[in-house]
Amino acid sequence: MKKLISSTFWAGIALALSAVPAVAQGTGTTLDLSPKSTTFEGLKNVTVVSIVSGLITLALIVAAVIFFFMLLIGGVQWIMSGGDKQNVENARNRITNALIGLVIVFAAWAIGALMETFFGVNIFSLTLPSLKG
Repeated sequence: MKKLISSTFWAGIALALSAVPAVAQGTGTTLDLSPKSTTFEGLKNVTVVSIVSGLITLALIVAAVIFFFMLLIGGVQWIMSGGDKQNVENARNRITNALIGLVIVFAAWAIGALMETFFGVNIFSLTLPSLKG
């Protein structure tokens, strides 16, 4: 485990030191940091509905990413267990829990897609069907 942490640390240091510094080519004048527009034109279409639907989508994406990384961590833990029964069991439990979490996240997404198909309610953009008379 110490080798993994040490090699990750040194790889990060090497990556940071290999970055080419950006050289600003100024014209001798001062840098203008004032905003180009004083109004919030980009925010005129933001509503509570769009915020809630964005949060729902964001929560699904974040949960899927977290469970995916938990699956990877469980796999690495299993590989590095060295045949120790307790460590293999812990890794197996982590992988199982990550897979269950992924299934729950994708089931939630599928339920949202089914709601749109059957009822016309898109929970990811919170659009309701219109009543046509």
